[in-house]
Amino acid sequence: MDNEKESQPARRRFKAIIDGKSYTIVGNQTEAHMQAVSDLMNKQLAQLKKLAPDMSGEEASILLAFNAISDQLEKAEASDQVKKRSDDATSSSGSLL
Repeated sequence: MDNEKESQPARRRFKAIIDGKSYTIVGNQTEAHMQAVSDLMNKQLAQLKKLAPDMSGEEASILLAFNAISDQLEKAEASDQVKKRSDDATSSSGSLL
């Protein structure tokens, strides 16, 4: 059980400014990763506000989260398709031997 604790990355606290508000994020990623995520969020929130200036901060945040989860699902589906093709190719080449 001690080995399991040692193999997990250390949890870090990261102070992020997102849309002008301060947040403390706790995670296993590097500070550079957390900063890149914060920067991208701020950029995308600014784009949303520019495209729809009457949109509230909450609405922009929800739309940003929706878009992020949609992208995540698309990437997962694409990864599953690649894995399936790889598995199919492996099983079909194995039957030739």
